[in-house]
Amino acid sequence: MGLIWTLIVGAIIGVIAGSLTSKDMPAGWIGNIVAGLVGSWLGQSLLGTWGPSLAGMALIPSIIGAVILVAIVSWILKATHK
Repeated sequence: MGLIWTLIVGAIIGVIAGSLTSKDMPAGWIGNIVAGLVGSWLGQSLLGTWGPSLAGMALIPSIIGAVILVAIVSWILKATHK
């Protein structure tokens, strides 16, 4: 059950990051889950584990990390499509 909870929270973090940046991740929900999980790791690595936590992820650093990740991925995809 813990893995499912982690995937759900990762998806929510990815959706929040996508809506904050007004960018869509490729692959729909799977892209949002990956962005949320990788962004969570990135944010917690850079900023630590402060703030409220859910499913083992500190929410505020996770959202910040996911926003950074979504911005970088969308910039790379935009640069390669020109």
